[in-house]
Amino acid sequence: MEPTLPPVPALAPETPAHAPISPSAEAVTVPPLADVPAYRDRGTGLMIFGIVQIILGLLAALMVPLVALGAFMSRIAPGGAMRPGQFVSAVASYVFIAATLFGLGIGSVQMKRWARALTLVTSWYWLIMGVLVTVLLTAVLPVTVKGALAQVQKNAADGPSADMSTGIMAVVLTLIIVVVAFFLVLVPIAFVVFYSRKDVAETCRHRDPVERWTDRTPLPVLGASVALFTGAVYMLLTGVTTPLFPFFGRYLTGIPAIACLVASAALDGYLAIALFRLQSTGWWIAILAAPVRIVSMVLTFTRADMMQAYSKMGMSDAQLQMLNSSPMFRGHVLLWWGLISMLLFFGYLLWLKRYFKPAAAAPAAALPAQAG
Repeated sequence: MEPTLPPVPALAPETPAHAPISPSAEAVTVPPLADVPAYRDRGTGLMIFGIVQIILGLLAALMVPLVALGAFMSRIAPGGAMRPGQFVSAVASYVFIAATLFGLGIGSVQMKRWARALTLVTSWYWLIMGVLVTVLLTAVLPVTVKGALAQVQKNAADGPSADMSTGIMAVVLTLIIVVVAFFLVLVPIAFVVFYSRKDVAETCRHRDPVERWTDRTPLPVLGASVALFTGAVYMLLTGVTTPLFPFFGRYLTGIPAIACLVASAALDGYLAIALFRLQSTGWWIAILAAPVRIVSMVLTFTRADMMQAYSKMGMSDAQLQMLNSSPMFRGHVLLWWGLISMLLFFGYLLWLKRYFKPAAAAPAAALPAQAG
């Protein structure tokens, strides 16, 4: 009798490599990668710089009561009381600066696109004008103060000695120039460096995803438009407070000056809008108008007597004598400084030509599709 072997256990059938996966099998879910921004968020920096702008706006607003105090003290000063036009002009200028800094500061804290764009273009003008003003004060202020001290020593027998006056003058002038250079050069440099960063632009773009009106034109063109708009406001203010206009070899005062100032303000207002809309016609008008203004200023500065014009505006003899004793007015320093500013702006307008290209004619084949 043969021995019986135990049964061989059945092997499980091998699953082929190409067999479909059962729907009941548990799927492995891979978590999505976090959306890491390709820029460094500068929200904290925008808030800090916005707060600095608000503080500067407060300082500008504090100048209004100081101007009022100066107007009150001028009544007992030897030069005579401050003219109402001068008072209104100074107060309006500081109010405009304070309101601008307040608005830009609040917009920067809220990380708005328009605040970043306007702060950048105004900071560039702030820096350029600040450098010119600092150089002007460094060259002219020592001469002015020295002449004032000499006049005081001449009129007062018991006045301070020359050596002590010179030492005090050097310290005071150094402090004035350092403070002016800080607020007019170093501060705008910090603003330009920070708001020019690509990270700052990306932060504002993501924090403020809505397209703003400042996004419709390149930043250099926006800067020119802002400058022309500010110039238009300044001319209107001048026409109300101090109507004096250089016109091809003579100074106009009164109604003719007001008419010319209003016309110039209207022209600058139109150019501000035309350049913002990238209209080539506006650019050409700006290029043609700038040399005309420069020639008019040069002819007036070299031929006309500004003190005589101020006399026609009602200034007293004491005020005219005080202005004439200052090298800034006697040598037309301020007027030539304004001429240099106009030349720089004219060069800037020429540089902007790259943004004002004539519109290309649309292909004939595309016209029916556009019409439909």
